[in-house]
Amino acid sequence: MTFSWKKTMVIALDTVVAVYLLLAVTAFNRPDDSRAVCSQVRIDISEDVVEGFLDSEEIKRILTQNGVYPLGRPLDAVSVRRIEDTLEKSPFVDRARCYKTMGGHVCISVTQRMPLIRVKAVTGDDYYIDSRGGIMPNTRYTTDLIVATGHISRRYASKVLTPLAAYIVKDKFWRNQVVQLNVLEDGSVEMVPRVGDHIVYLGRPYHAGRKLRRLEKFYRYGLNRAGWNKYSYISLEFDNQIICRKRVHRPQAAVAIPQE
Repeated sequence: MTFSWKKTMVIALDTVVAVYLLLAVTAFNRPDDSRAVCSQVRIDISEDVVEGFLDSEEIKRILTQNGVYPLGRPLDAVSVRRIEDTLEKSPFVDRARCYKTMGGHVCISVTQRMPLIRVKAVTGDDYYIDSRGGIMPNTRYTTDLIVATGHISRRYASKVLTPLAAYIVKDKFWRNQVVQLNVLEDGSVEMVPRVGDHIVYLGRPYHAGRKLRRLEKFYRYGLNRAGWNKYSYISLEFDNQIICRKRVHRPQAAVAIPQE
């Protein structure tokens, strides 16, 4: 078999030409990152069963205030890491993710810390508790949240009120019914409902789901017939019974509840 230099050179030349054309076409179709600018900022914010404090305008304000809002800037000068770090410094942001596209867009995805309850303690402390029991500072934003008042330390709010508030918020019936929680000096809790002129005493707020399920049965099968304003005080402190104090000064009436 005779080696052909001519045939080898032709094959090599064809290969070089093919590679050159491929690189040329790729370079022609790819925009020059050094010249491309950000033409659009897309902001996506996670939502939950409760309304958070963040919207697109607030994200834009945070980035603009810190000099990192990317609109109109060269793409190669836009730092996605700096945008993420800036947003995650906000007490209302849990996580931020940012990336750039070939079309000149900068996409920002934000997962916000979701407030569960607002705390206004007798000490003057005023803050929010998030879904993980974390403290969120008071803010100029308003949202329709349950308010907790009374003798509340930050540890109590984080460890005790958070599970109670989480149960209430996730349950459609109680989310629409509970307006306020009031913590007494001994750590027990009173609940102010939206419907009905009475106070509900939960006692120590442990096994709250079981207590509230018992109360929901009483609401549906008791107060619906007797009238929502018949009692001034309803106690769930003891298992398997509900103690009701009538609006007039008469002896208390105990209502037996079937075992769950």
